[in-house]
Parts: sequence; structure tokens; C-alpha cells
Amino acid sequence: MLDFTSQVAQELSLAPWQVVATANLLAEEATVPFIARYRKEATGALDEVQVAAVRDRLKALAELDQRRQAINKSLTERELLTEELAQKLAQAQTMAELEDLYLPFRPKRRTRAMIALEKGLGPLAEALLEQNPQDDPRSLAEPFVDEEKSVPDATAALAGARDILAEKFSEDAEARQSLRRLYETTAIVRSLLIKGQEEKGQNYSDYFDFQEPVATIASHRYLAMRRGEAEGILTLTIQPDPERALEILKSAFQKNDSLAGIQVGEAIHDSFKRLLSPSLETEIRLTAKKKADLAATEIFSQNLVELLMEAPLGERAILAIDPGFRTGCKTVALGSDGRLLEYCAIQPHASAGERVEAAKKIQTLIKTHKLTAIAIGNGTAGRETEAFVRAIPDLPDIPIVLVNESGASIYSASEEARAEFPDLDLTFRGAVSIGRRLLDPLAELVKIDPKSIGVGQYQHDVDQNLLKNSLDDVVISCVNRVGVEANTASEKLLSYVSGLGPSLARNFVKFRTSQGPFKTRQDFLLVPRLGPKAFEQCAGFLRLRQSPQILDQSAVHPESYWVVETMARDLAVTVPDLLEHSSLRSKIKPQAYVSDRVGLPTLMDIMAELEKPGRDPRRVFRPFSFAQGLEKLEDLTPGLKIPGKITNITAFGAFVDVGVHQDGLIHLSEMADHYVRTPTDVVRLGQEVLVTILGVDVSRRRLSLSLKTEPKTRNAPSKEVKSLPPGSPQKPRPQGPFNNPFAALKSLN
Repeated sequence: MLDFTSQVAQELSLAPWQVVATANLLAEEATVPFIARYRKEATGALDEVQVAAVRDRLKALAELDQRRQAINKSLTERELLTEELAQKLAQAQTMAELEDLYLPFRPKRRTRAMIALEKGLGPLAEALLEQNPQDDPRSLAEPFVDEEKSVPDATAALAGARDILAEKFSEDAEARQSLRRLYETTAIVRSLLIKGQEEKGQNYSDYFDFQEPVATIASHRYLAMRRGEAEGILTLTIQPDPERALEILKSAFQKNDSLAGIQVGEAIHDSFKRLLSPSLETEIRLTAKKKADLAATEIFSQNLVELLMEAPLGERAILAIDPGFRTGCKTVALGSDGRLLEYCAIQPHASAGERVEAAKKIQTLIKTHKLTAIAIGNGTAGRETEAFVRAIPDLPDIPIVLVNESGASIYSASEEARAEFPDLDLTFRGAVSIGRRLLDPLAELVKIDPKSIGVGQYQHDVDQNLLKNSLDDVVISCVNRVGVEANTASEKLLSYVSGLGPSLARNFVKFRTSQGPFKTRQDFLLVPRLGPKAFEQCAGFLRLRQSPQILDQSAVHPESYWVVETMARDLAVTVPDLLEHSSLRSKIKPQAYVSDRVGLPTLMDIMAELEKPGRDPRRVFRPFSFAQGLEKLEDLTPGLKIPGKITNITAFGAFVDVGVHQDGLIHLSEMADHYVRTPTDVVRLGQEVLVTILGVDVSRRRLSLSLKTEPKTRNAPSKEVKSLPPGSPQKPRPQGPFNNPFAALKSLN
């Protein structure tokens, strides 16, 4: 990896020593969160975005070098590696350059050129390539006529020679690179409807006859076109102006318009049409797909960060309801730690008598278990159930919150849910998940495959390895940023803690179950197979709120406890005194404690942690309510201003839940009074907004919304309907583009 230091440092605008230090830590299996949080002196205080960028670039360059070595080995074994070729391979900076150089030597099936060479037509091809004005191609071809070799006449000989030249041109590295640049900068993506697929392909009607430059096409449009092609609705092509492509090839290989030059020109046309065009189109399709995958994954990652970092209600006993009409509402009472206390089914949408019984049951559960909040799933019957609960007489003044239930059914049928509640119907498990999401979204959502949470777009169309790695990075980053209570965290949550993983997390829970709660962080070393290295990685991210060692409740790493103890000793106070009194902390001069063991970045982190030990970086929870009386799409009319919550962000806009069982779309063009490059410049997932209804299409279940100050609605005046509660709206907050899933975390600082 160190061989790539200079290149990576230059590409990422870092100092070489920072790349070396990061590479060494990664080689020692240190995690990105650990390096960014606890090894700032070693890396020059690189953040998670930069550490991850170094990691990913080093990996890509290592893969490139592995391919280079494999090519060198193959060529050497076949005695084809010349000094000139070896030098070119060594200088290749991309996989495409490597493959272009290797292409002429790659083992392949018999081609037309191979067959022509077997017939002895190689010298004729070389003679034509000279393009001597005095040469007559037919005269040159006559000596190669041979019935036994299936070369019956000069015409056949010339055809074979052109096949040899066509393949030669198609395998020329410089020519391919020139054409590749042409494709990348000027090629047009075009989709056309396949005849007879009009009715089946209505979802793709925008692409029945569509074209756009490949260099600028939006990721969602390209992925949609590819999906339409895969479903047999569309044909898809990516081609530049063929005349420009031919000009490039002619300038490279055709010297003149002599008779021999004309033969070369014919070979050039054949090379482009039969060999180069299909090859480069395949390549550019893959390149465009990779670009679209990266863009879609980036949006997915940004959304996931916001979702995982949603404000938790905190440790409160709550009532959770998974609403439904026909089968009733599955209702559970949960303790402040998420334990299931009681469960039952109620029928708030049935007969009058059953409605009365449902109200009584809710009142009884709240009183019996001293419940202090109510969580209601936002799916089918969600708004109706919320209205029912709010109308219950003498209900305590407690928050009633609609909770996004996307993926709850996935969890309820999971192995983890079955293990925790083996005798509980999966519908009740779903209610438990809804309630726990309100208590702590992060702790509950990590139990679900991120792809099932319902944020992002085209998650099934993008590269699944890329998506998984990116989303895993997001989850790991969020979990370690928030910190985990070691004595209550689930096995799944612990598996994302730096240095643990699934196996150690399982051992962690087994030990905790059999031996009782951990008393101090040092007890972690008693967990089977959790050695010093894993302890170093995980200890700072695990919290113990009941530990007699007060620093175990904080993000201060055990390796730095001595620093805090030294600070306290120098002031002649105890560590608890130091944490309790800001006047004592103000006397500390961090520079005085800089040494070979600890630097100023770590000392500043320690001081910040002493201010608020174990602080939660997530936002403070605030209840949110939809407009009352508007529960169905039919209740809405253009011009109304109503509160909503951003539920999904895509490349072309944002979807908003306004409480009518149908999310509305704020198109990119309606996100602000000024030009908006990308939705994340204006909104974030979970943000509370006040939107204006532009249009309602009940038959197609479509709702158009706007964030503009004075949007152009469809024949209706602007009218505000019960806007957000005081203090609830959050102003659109600039966030800028994200090039790495970790980057979204910066917006939470």
C-alpha cells in the first residue's frame, strides 16, 4: 500500500505522511471510526470522510496493481512481454488502460482475423497498411490466392486482409483511448419503445423516445431506462456521432486516398461498426451504470444517516400501536428500556361498543404501566387510529406520535425477533418495533436491512456490493458516533461497534446474560475472544452508565483516563468534581498536558467530553402533528398550506408525508424560490416542512407539493391549514453535495 502513498496523497490533497499513517492503522485492522476519533495525532486529525477516502483509494489501487501483476505474469509465461510493453503497463493509471494494452494478447475465441492469418494473409494486410500510392491492391492480393486455403480469388484475399486490419485497429490502445474520450464526452443515450409494449410500459412513457448526453444524464433517468430495457419495454443505445468516430480512426490509420488507402478505409469502417462500437458501447454503458450507482448510493446513504440519527424520545414507558382496519390494532405496552410489558388487540374502527372497549383498554394500559407517550404506525389506518386516540376522553396529556413503520414487518419476521419473542405473533412484534423506533430509532433500525427501510431510489437496480458496503459504513459510523450502552444493547447493535462484529457481539451478550451486567469497561476483557486489540477498538464507543468509574459513562477512551486523573490531581480535586464543576474545568490549560503520549487534538476532545460526558449527538426530540381533519387524499385541494415531514429524497426531488396515506412529491423545481442543484441543498430526511399543495390527482394517487413562497397552484388560492406546532418547523438547511456517506454526519455537528 505504501507504494501508492504519493498518488493517494496528491489525489486527496493530503500530506504523504497522513496517508502512510492511515494505511498503517488500516493494515492493523483499526476501524474508520476508531482512527478518526482516537488516532488524530497519528493522522493529522483526518475525519471519517478522509479516512474512508484513503481506505477506498488504496483498495482500488491495490486491485489495479493485482490486475497489472496478473497481466505481466500471463504475458511473461507466453513470452510476449517486451520491455516497451512492460513500461506501458507500469504507467497505466486505470483498469481501462491496462485492459487496452492487454487486449491484443488476451486469449480469445477464433476470430475472422485469426482465420485470415491462418490462411497466410498477414503479409497482405501489412502491405495494404503501407498504403503505397503505386500499389494495386488486387495485384498485391494475387500471390495469396490459394484454393486449398479457401482463398479462391483476390477479392477473398483482400477481404481477409481487411479483417486482419480491422482487428488490429480495434485493439490499438491509443485509438481505443481516443474513442473512449469521444464516447464519454459526446455520446448520446437514447431509449425507444419496443413495438407493441405501449400498454405494458406506461410507467416508462417518458422514455418511449428519449435522448440525453451520457456525460450529463441524471442517475435516476439512466437507471429507469436500464430497468425498462431489462423488462423488455425499451431499447437502449449509447453512441457518439459515427462520423466523428471514423475521423479519429482515419486520422490514426489512413494515410491517403490511394487504392490501398481505400482498402484501409473500408477496414476502418468495419472495425468501428463490427468491433469497436459494440465494445465501447458496452464499456460506456458499464461506466454510466457505475456513475449512476454511485449517485444513487450517495443519496441512499445521506437519507440513511438522517434516518438513523433521528431524535430519540429517550427512556420512557410507552404505548405502541400497529394500526389496522379489518384485523384491528395490535397494541403493546413497553417499558422505558423497550421491554414488552403487556399486549392486546383492540378494535377502534369497528362497532360503537368495540370502540368504547378499545378506548377503555388504552386508558387502562396507560394507567397500569404509567405510560408517558404513544407511538402509532403511519401505515394503513394510521391517521384514523391517531384521530381515535386523540379523541379518547380524559387521556393524559402525553405525546402522540406517528412513527414511520417501513421495514417493521421485515423485523417482525426476522430470526432476531423470533428469538426474542418466540411465542408472540409477528404482528405484535411489529408493534414492538414501532414503539422501540420512537424510543431509539438507531437501536431499532440497525436490526433491519437498510434496503428495506424505504429510503433512496432504485436500491434493487444498483450494484449490490457497492450499496451494502456504503450502507454498512453509514450504520457503523452512526452507531459509533452515538455510542452504545453496553449492558442493554442488542446483539445486532453491538455487532456494529468498532472492533466487535457479529461473533464478538454474540459472545458479549452471552457473557452479559450469564455473568450479569458489566461493572466497568475493564470487564469487557473477560468476554471470550475479546482480546486487547478488540478492546482498544471498542472500549471508547461502549458506555456504562452505572459504572463506579465515572469516565466509563463518557467517550473518553480508557487509554486516556490517566490524563483526566492527572488534570484532577493537579487541581487537587476528584475526577467527579472535575466533571461537575465548569469553574474547575476552566482552569485547565490543555497545552500543558501535551506529551509524546497524547497530543492537542485528543486533549481538546477530552475537554469537550468532560463538558457533557456521554452526550448524544442526535437532535432533541420534538412531537410533530399533521393538520387535523385532513386524513385522505380527497380532503386536499390546491392552494392549501399544510405541515408535512420529508420521508424520502431522490435525485429529482423529495417526498413528503402530509398525513393522507399518500406521500406527495416536491419536484426539484419547486424546492425553493432560487435555483436548486440537488434536493439535499434544501432539505434533509425527517425534516418538518410547511408545503403548498400544487395539484391532487385522486385517480392516479398523485400529490404535487411546493416549498416556494408563492407557488403557482392550479386554480386555487393559497390557504394555510393548521401549520406546525410552535417551534416545530426547521428552516431548510444547506448541506451541499456529499461524496462519501460519512459526510452527512458533518451536518449534525
